[in-house]
Amino acid sequence: MPNKTYLITQKPLGWIIATLLLFLLSVATNLTHASPKVGDIAPDFTLYASDGNQYQLSQFRGQQAVVIAFFPKAFTGG
Repeated sequence: MPNKTYLITQKPLGWIIATLLLFLLSVATNLTHASPKVGDIAPDFTLYASDGNQYQLSQFRGQQAVVIAFFPKAFTGG
């Protein structure tokens, strides 16, 4: 029969290690994907518009201003 003291101390240690690994992963991700600074050119991306067409930001570069509006609760019960 396993020692109960071992079982009790084993679980918190696992959670501590898992939490530490997740923290380190998030720090590493933030270092590799730095946020753009004010005045930087926006990174290129592709989105579907409400008209059903797919648009890429680079299509509009130098032609006109681009406004992106999000309506996360539009047409939902929330």
